[in-house]
Amino acid sequence: MIFERMKMTWAAALVLTCGPLTALEIRLPAETAVFKQDAGAEIANGQCLICHSVEYVGTQPPMPRASWKASVQKMQQKYGAPIPDGQVEELVEYLTRNYGASTNPPPVTVSAPAPTKASGNSDPVQLATRYGCFGCHNAATKLVGPPYREIAAKYRSDPDAFRKIDQQIHQGGSGKWGPIIMPPFPTLSAGETKALADWILGMK
Repeated sequence: MIFERMKMTWAAALVLTCGPLTALEIRLPAETAVFKQDAGAEIANGQCLICHSVEYVGTQPPMPRASWKASVQKMQQKYGAPIPDGQVEELVEYLTRNYGASTNPPPVTVSAPAPTKASGNSDPVQLATRYGCFGCHNAATKLVGPPYREIAAKYRSDPDAFRKIDQQIHQGGSGKWGPIIMPPFPTLSAGETKALADWILGMK
C-alpha cells in the first residue's frame, strides 16, 4: 500500500514538473550545399546522395585516394549501394580531387552551377544508369522516388510537361512527390535532358 502511494506521488510530481506531454515537431534545415562541379560530379550526385548529404561527404576527414576507394567499395560491397563497377574508379577520382587529403575545404553553395561539357550520349537507359537514376526510380514500382510510369501518367496531358521535368532534373527539390529531396543534376546537356524526358513521358 505504501509502495502504491509512493508511485502515485512520483507520477503527480512528474506531471507537475514536466507538464502535459505534447508532440514534438523537428524541422531540419534545408540542404543548400552542392557537390563541386567537376568531372564525376554527376556520379556523386546520383550515387552518394542516395544515403548521404553533400555536407556529410564534404566534412569527412581529409583522406588519400586509397581511403576514398576503400570507403566507396565498402558502400558498394558491404552496404549494397547500387554503384556500377564501371563508375567506382571515376567516383574515387572525383572524391580524391575535390575532397581528398590536400583539398578538403567546406562545401560550396552555389545557385546556378555552370554545366560541364556534354557527353553526347543520348541513349536514355545509359544516361539513367550513368547519373544513378535507377537508385531511386524504376519503371513501375516506387523506390525512393516515384516510378517513371506514374510520372508519365501525371504529365501526359500537360503541355508544359517537358519544362517541368527539365526543371526537376536540373534543379532537384522536393514537394511534388513527397518530402524526399531529389538532388540536382545541373551538368546534363539539353540533348541529354530531352532524351531522358522523352523516354520517361513515353512510358505506358
